Amino acid sequence: MKRIGREVRHWLRRRIYHTFGELARATNPIVSGWMHYYGRFYPSKLYPLLARINAYLMRWIRNKYRRYDSTRRGRKKLLELTLGYPGFFRHWRCVTTAW
Repeated sequence: MKRIGREVRHWLRRRIYHTFGELARATNPIVSGWMHYYGRFYPSKLYPLLARINAYLMRWIRNKYRRYDSTRRGRKKLLELTLGYPGFFRHWRCVTTAW
């Protein structure tokens, strides 16, 4: 979990100038592989992992768009995105909240 968390943070730190679509295209294949592996062998570890990815996405949204700088606004925007575009990120099919 620590290694995966570091990898996700690394993706999002370097991509502050990318669009949301570019971010989804770059991360979806890797997250999909993690979902297949953890879903089969460690299903109890899958949902905290996906919620952690959502937490990092919320942090990315808060850093990229300053109008969502507060935690409440960032969570609200993440919820709007997950409900409006449920298939945009592959892990949104399973988890829509941040931890």
